[in-house]
This record gives sequence, C-alpha cells and structure tokens, in this order.
Amino acid sequence: MNREYGVGWGTLALINAGLAQTKHRSALTWFLISLFIGPIATFLIVVLDAEPVAPPSGGPPAGFTRDPLGRSV
Repeated sequence: MNREYGVGWGTLALINAGLAQTKHRSALTWFLISLFIGPIATFLIVVLDAEPVAPPSGGPPAGFTRDPLGRSV
C-alpha cells in the first residue's frame, strides 16, 4: 500500500508541475512544493492567478524586414 501511495503522490507532483507551467509559473518549484504538500499545492495552483505575461513589443521579430507580400515593414 505504501508504494502505491508514493507513486500517486509523485504523479500528482508531475501533474502539478505541468499545471504550473500553463499558468506561467516555475514547474520545478511547484514540483518540489507538491512533493511536500501534495493536494494543497494543486489547490493553490488552481486558485492563484496566473503570472502576468509581458505584452509583445509591437515591432516585427528580429530579422524580419518585409511582410508576406514583400513590402518593407
């Protein structure tokens, strides 16, 4: 019974790491946290807001000087 418990806890930690990545958080950090507090970490990941993502700069990516029709940008 103890082995199944450990496998389930580790699986939950991996799932939490993936869930944390979708919310722009550190997967490794949340994996390690999940190893200690398990389902509580799942609750925290779901309830806490996602980290804000910086908006794009507005300009074309580096190296792009023409649009798809060949016009200069």
